[in-house]
Amino acid sequence: MRTTFPTSVSAADMTAAAQDYAQRGWTVAETANGLSLITDADVSGIEVTGELAGEVRRFLRANNLSGPVIEIPGAERREIHLVTGVQKAAMALAALREAGATVYTDGAGIPLPPTQLSAGSACWGVSPAEARWVPPVVAISAAVRAATTSHQAKLTIAC
Repeated sequence: MRTTFPTSVSAADMTAAAQDYAQRGWTVAETANGLSLITDADVSGIEVTGELAGEVRRFLRANNLSGPVIEIPGAERREIHLVTGVQKAAMALAALREAGATVYTDGAGIPLPPTQLSAGSACWGVSPAEARWVPPVVAISAAVRAATTSHQAKLTIAC
């Protein structure tokens, strides 16, 4: 089930959402556009786009590894997967960056629902309440690796 927020977000809704996020132990800042997660040692984000985003989501779901996912509106599919364990995953982070993923860590801000962006509202693809956990970054790295390996194998077979 997808959690969406109306295009007009009240101050009470923002306060309730900020309190919910704070109860999860997340550092949240209120910006002109809404709420942002401030990444730290406990929670970071990995953004994947386009076809890769869909394949990563399918891999995670098939392997029961799904965690909170923020969908960012726009012409191209954009998803930010919230993750843990980035402090001990330098190789996984390097592989993700090499595959084209954007890594949000060390104080970077991630827009959280309800947040107003130029193209619309960020929404939860998988809300924190629906997710059984916040997965380690190596799970997202494995999903990206599986998706890119699968894509390369398809290209090789087709030739």
